[in-house]
Amino acid sequence: MNANLIRPDIGQWYAHTDKGELFQVAVRDEESRNIEIQYVDGDLDEIDAETWAVLPVERVEPPEDVTASVDDIETDDLGYSETDMTEADWEELLQPLRAQEEGWEDTEPEDERDPLGESRPAEPFTAEIAEAQEWAR
Repeated sequence: MNANLIRPDIGQWYAHTDKGELFQVAVRDEESRNIEIQYVDGDLDEIDAETWAVLPVERVEPPEDVTASVDDIETDDLGYSETDMTEADWEELLQPLRAQEEGWEDTEPEDERDPLGESRPAEPFTAEIAEAQEWAR
């Protein structure tokens, strides 16, 4: 009879060293001294403290996909979800980023802003109005 000195910690994953089965401790009832475990496939089992003491187990890292042991889990609850993407969606990701235009920017090309090359504002300057009035006298 081997004495198991490993404490059954809630949430910890263990492996039966003789069977290779992975399980997690779900509940440890101090009053009844029973330990409820859940296997990777979702099956539940209850072990008493005396059985645990002779059970050949070792602590292990959690399996990569622990969702099998949880009943009715939604993919959204895992923090990721798969989406259906079309081929065009994938190709769009490879296109260079387009610079967004600012609202205040003049979108007309600079060489087309003044097609006659006059470079004169639409309204005359106040100084030009006074100059024109003097010429008229």
